[in-house]
Amino acid sequence: MGFIGKQPSKAAITSSDITDGVVTADKLASDSVTTAKIADNGVTTAKINADAVTDAKIADDVVGSEHLTAGEVDTTALGADAVTAAKIADDAISDEHLDPTAITGQTAETSVADDDLVLISDTSASAALKKMTVSNLVANAGGGKVLQVVSTTKTDVFTANTNSFVDITGMSVSITPSASNSKVMIICSINIGGQNGTLYAYKLLRGSTDICIGDAASNRTRATIFGQNTGSSFKSISQSITFLDSPSTTSSTTYKIQGRAETSSNQLIAINAHADDTDSANVGRGASTITVMEIGA
Repeated sequence: MGFIGKQPSKAAITSSDITDGVVTADKLASDSVTTAKIADNGVTTAKINADAVTDAKIADDVVGSEHLTAGEVDTTALGADAVTAAKIADDAISDEHLDPTAITGQTAETSVADDDLVLISDTSASAALKKMTVSNLVANAGGGKVLQVVSTTKTDVFTANTNSFVDITGMSVSITPSASNSKVMIICSINIGGQNGTLYAYKLLRGSTDICIGDAASNRTRATIFGQNTGSSFKSISQSITFLDSPSTTSSTTYKIQGRAETSSNQLIAINAHADDTDSANVGRGASTITVMEIGA
């Protein structure tokens, strides 16, 4: 470069010697602008092309909730099974978010076992949902409810010549209480026949234990019902027994009837028929029943 007059001394060009806007993009070599040349916060959104920031350009865990606007993450942005139980706050799911067929759509059960579970709402614990076994639900459902009924009907004839108590065949029934504090109501109807003048006695038993019998009184026989056949050579009458028992068990329990003739010599007792059981239209046959009901405590 030529000069007129004295040649100026050499000096480096500084940024103050460059007018704003003089250095254009075509004067910059490729890759000449490095991160070291970019001031902090120097790149604004206006300098970034649409869709220029891809997933590959975003470091892991860089995007925080402060960079998301309300409602920006929709269902299409969530991966399958992305919302786990750990991500759901307590009490966050209300009725309107539950499938109305969640229960009705299940297989209908016609019977339940004692250890099956049922869902309850505990109002004493802020309406918390809890589970309970069927046996505990029944036990806590309140007293006076008939929980089960078992019955036996005897239609055939029983006879015995005895002055000792014997089991009346077919006049027994077994029940397994669902709770140890349940009571058992026994209702029994017996058609009794015997010889004229026969003193008879019948009693109710739980297993081998006499229940619902009279107090001890010297030599008198303790029984549930007693009487005497009178008025004809052979007679049949109906007697009933009703008793509320407390077996205090959840094991199978058998209730039965025993009978005997109350004379010094063995005389005939009969159930469901006259003592002689003559084959005549004037002689009848009856039926006897024993029914037990579990009553919730």
